[in-house]
Amino acid sequence: MLKRHALSDELWKRFEPLCSGKAGDPGRTAADNRLFVEGVIFVLKTGISWTDLPE
Repeated sequence: MLKRHALSDELWKRFEPLCSGKAGDPGRTAADNRLFVEGVIFVLKTGISWTDLPE
């Protein structure tokens, strides 16, 4: 079951190469780009503040 504000696997496969912080990029590797992007989508859709994001 897809969470309401989650990206589908198909959409994530298209979006992932555009994210910085992936393995092979210079600098630190991101812990979880998908979680970050879904957090941004959640904030934009719900209007809550960053501090109120669920874990």
